[in-house]
Order: sequence, then structure tokens, then C-alpha cells
Amino acid sequence: MKYNAVTIKDVAKALGVSTSTVSRALRDSHEISPETKELVLECAKRLNYTPNPIALSLKEKKSRSVGVIVPEVANGFFSQVINGIESLAFDKGYDVIISQSLESYEREIRSVQFLASRSVDGLIISLAAETANLEHLQQLHARGLPIVFIDRITDEINTHRVIVDNFRGTYDATEHLIQSGARRIAVIAATEFLSTTRERVAGYREALQANGIKELPELVHYCFYGGIEFAEIEEIVNKLFTLRQKPDAILTTSDKLTTGVLKTLKRRGIKVPQDVALAGFSNTDIPELIDPPLTLIRQPAREMGAAAIDLLLQMVNSKRRGERV
Repeated sequence: MKYNAVTIKDVAKALGVSTSTVSRALRDSHEISPETKELVLECAKRLNYTPNPIALSLKEKKSRSVGVIVPEVANGFFSQVINGIESLAFDKGYDVIISQSLESYEREIRSVQFLASRSVDGLIISLAAETANLEHLQQLHARGLPIVFIDRITDEINTHRVIVDNFRGTYDATEHLIQSGARRIAVIAATEFLSTTRERVAGYREALQANGIKELPELVHYCFYGGIEFAEIEEIVNKLFTLRQKPDAILTTSDKLTTGVLKTLKRRGIKVPQDVALAGFSNTDIPELIDPPLTLIRQPAREMGAAAIDLLLQMVNSKRRGERV
């Protein structure tokens, strides 16, 4: 059975008045008497009438909704980012429409087009692994849509970005592994095209150099889909442990990669940290179940999400006032 939402016409028909009378009463117009307003509100409540958000957005020229596109909702980091976004958006009276790209450029484009067609007031996005051409975002930005990048950013669009010090995170983690005695440290990172990957691998390389350790090409690996495809991680770990000289430590640069490597090592019967040390980015509690716990680089994901929506809403409200942010 098709669902039919209650409309102003239904309220008007129930009361035997015109739709314009109902509309004015709901807007608390001075043209309508208090008694009629009360009747209309009681009837609307009884019929479970709610205003049509699309109609309201057309009338007010704002939807009071924002779009969020992340690579994967199931990723611990991005789920916490979304929590931060939604908590503040809710307090400010905004709804959040969430979409995931699953690292696909085509899915990202489709999500951007869908959100734009719903007239969202702004967009928060973390770029997909496949995204190299930013034309779909540049066009919307040029037309005035407020956009904030989070975690995975670009310098091609001049707008706000919310990130952490990726370089320092991997530099410190690599140095910790070195101080613990590791010398053959492998790094497993997401696709090379991402800003986060470039910065994190740079931190790893700088730490090796600062400690007089030569970087070995056979120990540097990239997962194009960043851990969404578990087979990618499994293949790399298996390759590392078929080397004549195996790694004594592994550094991972994302949540999915950390848990994926841990899973693969367990399948192979390789104990952490007895057989190999493991350190990496993670915002889940799973790695902490290891005894002793893994060395983790945690990002303030919820705070990053809150900062992103705060910046976006400042842009949205400044745009309405004709200001610049």
C-alpha cells in the first residue's frame, strides 16, 4: 500500500475551511483569529500532519539539512565523525543526510548529485580513494554551495578543511617502534592518491631517516581500497612474510588496515607483539583486546566532526547574510 502523507488539504477538508486559512493559521498569521488557529493546530495534531520539508525549503530558500559523504560508515573513525556532526547539527536544528562512497568515484559523484538535488544547505565530504577529478565538487562550489573537507582533503578547492597532524602521528609511531628495537618496519597504507596517505607515509620515511634506517621498497605497500577489500590486506601481509628477511614491525595508516592486518596475522599464527610488532591508526577498541595492547594512533574523530559542522554552518549562515567566511 502506498503511503500518503497528510497535507494541508486534508486538514482544511476536515475543518471545512480553505487551504489558505490552514496555511495562515499554521504560520501564526495575524490575519487568523486565535480561535481558528487553535482549531487548526488541534486538527493538524490529530491527523499527524507535518510540514512538507521540500515545500518549506522552496519557500524559505533553505532546507535546514546538510549532506555528509564518507568512504564507509562502518569504519570506526568515520562513524565517530558522523556522531560529532549529527550531535551539533541536531542542536542547531539541522538534519543530516549521510551517504558512503565505498571508495568509488562514481558513487561519490552520484551521492553529490543526489544531495544537490535535495537542495542541502551545505556539504561535508571525505574524498573517495578513486577520486582524482574534482570537477563535480568544483562546479557546486563555484555555484555557491558551502563545502567542508574532513580528513581526506584537497588543495584544489579553496574552502575549510578539518584534519589532524598525520605526519606527526606516523613519525612518532615509527620512532616508538624503533626505540622498541624494530629495524625492518613495514608500512601498509591506503591509496597513494589520498592526502592522508601522502602525509602519513612521509612521517614514516622521515622517522626512518632521522634514526639512520634505510627505507626498503619491499616493505612499503599500498591498499587501493584502504581495507574495504580484505583480500588486498591479506595479499600484502602474506607477501611480507614470504620475504627472506621478514619485517619485525608493521605500521598501518588507517582503522580498517589495522584491524585487517591483525586478522591476517592471527590467521597465519603470527603473534603480536612476540613475532612482530604492530602499530597504527585505529578508533575502534578491538586492537586494545590484544595483551599487551597495540600501539594506537587515535584521531579525535567526534571532535573533528563537530568542528566540520560548526565551520559549515558558519558558512551557510554567513552566505545568507551576504558575508564571507
